[in-house]
Amino acid sequence: MGKCVPQCLRQLDIRKSVVGLATGAGAIYLLYKAIRAGIKCPPPLCTTSPICIARECPGPGERALPLEAPAPEASSLGGPKGLAIERERHGRDSGELRRLLNSLECKQDEYAKSMILHSITRCVYLLEAEASACTTDDIMLVGSMLDDKDNSVKIQALNTLKAFSGIRKFRLKIQEHSIKVLELISTIWDPELHIASLRLLNNLPLPDFAHPQLRRVMPALMEILQSDYILAQVQVIRLLSYLAQKNDLLYDILNCQVHPSFLNLFQATQPGSLLFEVLVFAERLSEGRNTPHYRAVKWHYNEQSLHEALFGDESRLADRLLALVIHPEEEVQIQACKVIVSLQCPQDTRTRPFSCQASHSYFNNGE
Repeated sequence: MGKCVPQCLRQLDIRKSVVGLATGAGAIYLLYKAIRAGIKCPPPLCTTSPICIARECPGPGERALPLEAPAPEASSLGGPKGLAIERERHGRDSGELRRLLNSLECKQDEYAKSMILHSITRCVYLLEAEASACTTDDIMLVGSMLDDKDNSVKIQALNTLKAFSGIRKFRLKIQEHSIKVLELISTIWDPELHIASLRLLNNLPLPDFAHPQLRRVMPALMEILQSDYILAQVQVIRLLSYLAQKNDLLYDILNCQVHPSFLNLFQATQPGSLLFEVLVFAERLSEGRNTPHYRAVKWHYNEQSLHEALFGDESRLADRLLALVIHPEEEVQIQACKVIVSLQCPQDTRTRPFSCQASHSYFNNGE
């Protein structure tokens, strides 16, 4: 009897091990099936994505689609027939951009409007034929989003307008929003909003009727230039370089007040992309102030003006430029040399290489 007890216990342990092993194997198998089912499970038929919103929101004369829409038919190419890019590639209108624009007219919350505008922007870039088929009313609809109270909606609307500005027939209509865009720049201090606004303006030829507004926002543009946001600085300096070529705006730019540390923008430690644009700006200003038309007038500048910072008697611009001549980036070196030449030689004598007068040089031996 004493020998049977250990054998029974041993058999019981074996049975427990077998049962535990079977249970563990079953759990692993169930976990594998759950993971596999999750991978193969299709996404929900409708979400809060812009495309679903566009499908739910009926356009003029349309009925809303039911929630359980049938699966897209297979095209002759073997892919889903609903792919917008595939349809346009083969000359068919997907209607995706039109659905999104129609949905924008529906009452949406700020998040939905922002996402719809983002999707419209992508469609404009990807579906060229559908974007070209849009109307000026569509541009006005997108432009009306600039009045939204939410900054993210404004930013997405600016990005959408920039996308449409690549289509020539919409440029004049988009130009009509330039005053509003300049107003946003001067009244809202948001780096992302500034970047989107400036990218749009840099993609358009600014009309003459915007010049009075440009004069009013010049201090704001100069503040953005002296901020610590590199992307915004690069965009605003490109705009200022373009405006510096306008005779009626040159004095407003040169007389704009700047910080005492303005010349820090010319330090070699700045990013090369920003340095290059700042040097182009300085060259444009130097060339503009040396034209006979500008020199024919005796201009007066305030002591803290951009003119005094760059071209005044106390300016240390020459030292900064000489340091940039040995900058690691070649395009910065070349542009620094161009600025030096423009400072030494007035524009009307630039064609005569040996006629630059010493009195015009900021790089004479005394410095």
